[in-house]
Amino acid sequence: MSNKVFADLPVTVFEAMSQLARDNDAINLGQGFPDDPGPEDIRRAAADAVLNGYNQYPSMIGLPELRQAISTHYAHWHGVQLDPMTEVMVTSGATEALASAILSVVEPGDEVIVFQPVYDSYLPIIRQAGGIPRLVRLEPPHWRITEESLRRVFNAKTKAIVFNNPLNPAAVVYPREDLELLARFCQEFDAVAICDEVWEHVTFDGLSHIPLITIPGMRDRTIKIGSAGKIFSLTGWKVGFVCAAPKLLRVAAKVHQFLAFTTAPNLQAAVAYGLGKSDDYFLQMRKDLARSRDRLAQGLSSIGFPVIRSQGTYFLTVDLSPLGLNETDEAFCKRIVTDYKVAAIPVSAFYEEEPVTSVVRFCFAKKDQTLDTALERLSDAVHGR
Repeated sequence: MSNKVFADLPVTVFEAMSQLARDNDAINLGQGFPDDPGPEDIRRAAADAVLNGYNQYPSMIGLPELRQAISTHYAHWHGVQLDPMTEVMVTSGATEALASAILSVVEPGDEVIVFQPVYDSYLPIIRQAGGIPRLVRLEPPHWRITEESLRRVFNAKTKAIVFNNPLNPAAVVYPREDLELLARFCQEFDAVAICDEVWEHVTFDGLSHIPLITIPGMRDRTIKIGSAGKIFSLTGWKVGFVCAAPKLLRVAAKVHQFLAFTTAPNLQAAVAYGLGKSDDYFLQMRKDLARSRDRLAQGLSSIGFPVIRSQGTYFLTVDLSPLGLNETDEAFCKRIVTDYKVAAIPVSAFYEEEPVTSVVRFCFAKKDQTLDTALERLSDAVHGR
């Protein structure tokens, strides 16, 4: 009597670990949200728009001022020229953007390439559309894409790829050579690239995010997805962006019409304001997050955790395999949340086949005191005491 695509799904690992964190009164370094309220000026802009602005249905594809702001923002930061009227749409979060994009492209029997570790919403949406996921297994510590791995999965039935860059949970910012490799395969097999780029502003160490849509040959076959929640550390706002050539955006908009239809106008107005902030804001945000990353990475390393370098996102990972703990990442996460009152996420949860079972993800987008307390609690966990 139920839709098997969804009825057979377990509770997401994020909710499961967050519930364990609540049950154990633990510090939650699992789910990816900051523990500060977000930029005050942007929040005030949203409040002002509620009190003094328009609160009825806005345009289905987004307030014109926000679509213009998105277009201007991407032209400035990435050199992408987008027509705000025909190539930009606002959605109720990036998850809804992904659903709109996937459902607009994938038909029953189509094959869709995804990369493990894979964010948990991709596969159910692909299957609901009747698509068949084809999985590419990425491995630590570099998580790189190879020609051999792509040649194994691309074929005449390939309709699309879903690609997350920067990659959650592995915290990789993909270099141009990997993107050019993906672009070559997409063009050879006439595939659409659905690009989850919500972490595009959260990059470190001088690395720059390169949108796949900017690679030659990809402008008309890429759907680019962004997130105001990630850009401004306002994850509860759920304001997403879809950018694509008109022929792709038109169909995605029709799907969006019957999913969420539209998004809160006051939040859209505030995001439009935020996207117009000076470069200094975005650069300082990266510096602040990089400082938190380094604080957690250095602390974990000092107590014996083998830390894998984080190039972007709110996350860093540790590989437990050199420690000889004789337990999986999932068992380790359950042990530390119960015994040490710190929640993390097992990266094996991001795999459907052949999981990597030795890597654990921590979120560092937290206050110094939160990170320091977590490190104190974890000081004995690496030794199993």
